[in-house]
Amino acid sequence: MKIFQTVLLFLATLASTACAQQQSPNALKPAPLPKNTQGLEVATFAGGCFWSVQETFREVRGVRETLAGYAGGKAQNPTYEEVAGQGTGHAESVQVYYDPKQVSYQQLLDVFFLGAHNPTELNYQGPDRGPEYRSVAFYRTPQEKQQIEAEIKKINASHHYGSEPVVTQVTSLQKFWPAEGYHQGFYRENPNQSYIANVSRPKVEKFRKAFPNLLKADVAAR
Repeated sequence: MKIFQTVLLFLATLASTACAQQQSPNALKPAPLPKNTQGLEVATFAGGCFWSVQETFREVRGVRETLAGYAGGKAQNPTYEEVAGQGTGHAESVQVYYDPKQVSYQQLLDVFFLGAHNPTELNYQGPDRGPEYRSVAFYRTPQEKQQIEAEIKKINASHHYGSEPVVTQVTSLQKFWPAEGYHQGFYRENPNQSYIANVSRPKVEKFRKAFPNLLKADVAAR
């Protein structure tokens, strides 16, 4: 297992380096915030590489927009290289714009904690190591904070992850910075890329199996 994780880590490092080198100047600029968000609520999560986390939430019914980015740090206008260098304090994060009439915040929490990543891994997810890959549930209101804490308590009590406790940080969202354009929808744009095939896809497939009732119709029909 350790050998396999080492190989995956090498592939991940190689992949991230390659994608950073092959982008046009426009793709290296931060992506714009979604414009058509009237009537939508917003949630923000961090759970390892944002490529798979973004795809997971994109497949949830009622989710209208998602945006990969950076949150939880202090530096202004962080870049991917700065975050990866662990000098900004940010975590790779995903902002989720959803219709509360079709999917609830509680259901998004279920997806995050039970389908999108492993919340018992501190400062890493699988082969990805470092605080930029830490697990964080960001809240905007006291009610969201209470829901997150209740979810963590419930998961720990159920021993869903065996004897391993949830280590997810519960943090007030101060600022979300959109990531560079080439990170947006990276999972769908690069299905055969080594990291996507070997690391991201198994995570997304795990979510699909765990939450078939929350899948968008076009995803469920695949």
